[in-house]
Amino acid sequence: MADIPIDIKEISGPERAAIFMMSLGEANAAEVLKHMDPKEVQKVGQIMASLKNVSNEKVNTVVSEFVDTASSQSGVGVDSDEYIRKMLTNALGEDKAGGVIDRILTTQNSKGLESLKWMDPRAVAEVVKNEHPQITAIVLSYLDSDQSAEILGHLPERARADVLMRIATLDGVPPAALLELNEVLEKQFSGSTSVSNSGAGGVKVAADILNFMDGASEASITEAITEHDQELAEEIQGKMFVFENLIDIDDKGMQTILRDVQSEQLIVALKGADDAIKEKIFSNMSSRAADMMREDLEAKGPVKLKEVEDAQKEVLAIATRLADAGDISLGGKGEEEYV
Repeated sequence: MADIPIDIKEISGPERAAIFMMSLGEANAAEVLKHMDPKEVQKVGQIMASLKNVSNEKVNTVVSEFVDTASSQSGVGVDSDEYIRKMLTNALGEDKAGGVIDRILTTQNSKGLESLKWMDPRAVAEVVKNEHPQITAIVLSYLDSDQSAEILGHLPERARADVLMRIATLDGVPPAALLELNEVLEKQFSGSTSVSNSGAGGVKVAADILNFMDGASEASITEAITEHDQELAEEIQGKMFVFENLIDIDDKGMQTILRDVQSEQLIVALKGADDAIKEKIFSNMSSRAADMMREDLEAKGPVKLKEVEDAQKEVLAIATRLADAGDISLGGKGEEEYV
């Protein structure tokens, strides 16, 4: 009896990456890892460590998809900040292009800040806890939202709301100030610098960080901000993206998200979801995958609320990353309105 062909859509994005990396050999895989950020290295590494008895057919399916994708890409590469600036300005207009340019180019010019991404959140909290809250706000604005949320959780409770408010009201950073901050960090972690970008902070950044805080911390910080500035608190809450908002994502976007979510992660996340969200997700799977997911969900025993919240936040992080990359459009909170 012939084997049933493997559908590439049933292999999540991270699992595909892990299988492909394992097929490269140690030296080549190491070269690829050098170009990945800390979160990607950790995620792919964890999956690589868990891979057991991957069939030749599965490896061939993954490698074939990579070859097809690579063949369709242009071989032309451009390494010029000025080219990128002009291209984006012409495409988006000067106002819209500014923020995008900052996000793209800041990473390569902020090596001191970049070094913090590889550190444990508790260690980063130790680095910034004695700094002025404005310095802490700038640092957290440049890190990924989930890491910033963990760092914020390790700061003294009385300081959290103040730092988050400063992030929400931060409207860019003078290049000279950013350069000085970067130099201080680099003296601790080594490297060189050439900072010329100043975009950082804002209500959306504060909302993204708050999204990753645990329920109790989120409520405490929101309450403290509301007491100080109710309008700002409402503005931050209006930009937040929560698990229930997944129902507003179109089917194509939902399918894109599901390709990057691991099955076990999704099962735990759905333990705390209402029926509407579950059906939204099941309807965007193949019939076989949906039936298996329903069975696994029924068989899953009680799960701690903290584990459910963490799993949901991980799914939201994937959705946010895909939205930032322009691969999907988020609905509900966290998404700009268009008329």
